Amino acid sequence: MKEDKIILAIESSCDETACAIIKNEELLANVISSQIEVHQKYGGVMPEIASRLHLENILYVIDDALSKANIKLEEVSAFAITRGPGLIGALHVGLQAIKTLALIYNKPIIPVHHLAGHIYANEFVSPLKFPCLAIVVSGGNTELVYMKEHLDFKVIGETKDDAIGESFDKVARVMGLPYPGGVAIDKLAKLGKHTYKLPTLMHDGTLNISYSGLKTAVINLVHKEEQNGKKINVNDLARSVLDVAVDELLLRVKKATSEYDVKQIVLAGGVSANSYLRSEITRIYDGSNIEVIIPPLWCTTDNAAMIAKVASYLYDKKIFAPLSLSVDPSWKIEDYLKF
Repeated sequence: MKEDKIILAIESSCDETACAIIKNEELLANVISSQIEVHQKYGGVMPEIASRLHLENILYVIDDALSKANIKLEEVSAFAITRGPGLIGALHVGLQAIKTLALIYNKPIIPVHHLAGHIYANEFVSPLKFPCLAIVVSGGNTELVYMKEHLDFKVIGETKDDAIGESFDKVARVMGLPYPGGVAIDKLAKLGKHTYKLPTLMHDGTLNISYSGLKTAVINLVHKEEQNGKKINVNDLARSVLDVAVDELLLRVKKATSEYDVKQIVLAGGVSANSYLRSEITRIYDGSNIEVIIPPLWCTTDNAAMIAKVASYLYDKKIFAPLSLSVDPSWKIEDYLKF
């Protein structure tokens, strides 16, 4: 009789402390303790506070996940952990917890790349089909990742400066909107019109993108209007910003699908929750021979279920790490086997 494959995964790369358990590809538990309300008062994530809250919450989320899954620690086949990228202190909290469990129960450690987790979150909707193009968009990343097969990642385009989510946060702050900025901009854009003239982004003939110019243009616009005693129409500015940011990204996506053989497109990362991005990518490829997969909203924010999903593939390949494993806040997805 084949032994059950049970993986317990922890995600602690930013401001969510999460634990998930899968058994033979079935998700038994996915527990998340979010810190977002704490960080909202600062207008962004405070790394030191995030680390302290991870320390306070991690045992509770592990215990809750085990209870929901009705699994005992000694039954676990392997322990998976987000090694990076992320906040170094936050990553360390999760890693030390996993190392302790692996040592006590003499089970392997599986290091997982955070962005790979976001890509594989789509498998909770549909299996990945190759060649696949992943649009990875979050507060810290904007990348186009090409995959010829499972666990084969090639970055074919990326931001040269700010990530799209980071830009939304910075723009929202100057507009007087709450953190996270992308959520507020998405909501207000539905009430506004594209009336503000904003610059198009850098075009260098590649699939790369730059958001710093858009961010700077909005900040200068708001300051200029304030100096002239004029009031910004927040809804219209939100609509204008969102249109430019997403439309420019999708120009790169269309260029990528014209240059590469692509059977499937998947969205990944926190900004994949953006309603305009989700609707536009669906509209553009409707009726084409390219399938578009949209992750469920619960999978767009950081969670451990996505980490467990990747870990399952790594477990099958017996890709394990030693107890000397360290975190890597700048870990590149193409280097996911280097740890």
